Amino acid sequence: MAKSLENIRIVEGVLFLAAFALCIPAANWMIGHVGTYCVPAGPCVIPVAPGVMAPSGVVTVGLAFVFRDLVQRRLGWKAAAAGIFAGTLLSALIAPAPLVVASAAAFFVSETADMLIYTPLQKKKLVLAVAVSSGVGLVIDSIVFLWLAFGSLTFLNGQIIGKAWMVLLVLPAIVLLRRRDERLGLKPV
Repeated sequence: MAKSLENIRIVEGVLFLAAFALCIPAANWMIGHVGTYCVPAGPCVIPVAPGVMAPSGVVTVGLAFVFRDLVQRRLGWKAAAAGIFAGTLLSALIAPAPLVVASAAAFFVSETADMLIYTPLQKKKLVLAVAVSSGVGLVIDSIVFLWLAFGSLTFLNGQIIGKAWMVLLVLPAIVLLRRRDERLGLKPV
């Protein structure tokens, strides 16, 4: 039983790490290619609330915070930290030239903040840890990215709303994962 629990932990951790890594190129690609409208010399945007638009990358960036938390839950904080560094590098390598610094800086700062908040909370209150750490991370990410990329916080409300929607949409899955872990006796790393 212990061996199969270890296998579950590792397989899920690797899957969460892959999903985390895919969020970065997806967000950078979406911001220039997917949206209901593409701002000249700016991002492609999508509606996130009535009358509120946001750069389309918010969809995958919101998910990145949750996947980072799940990587840490399954593989430990060192794997999560390595994922942050790898994601920062990946972000810098694949972001469109005008967005390299903004994308890499926003990713590094916000994901680090997410990890620092998530770590002490996650062993006692997983859902709260994911919600709070993701909430703080997505606000930081939005401010840093928008300011460095566009010199403006015009889309700040939309960024925060769009990323928060993604976090809220996956919280029920986090509840189910926590319940399954408890039933199986699968402890976080």
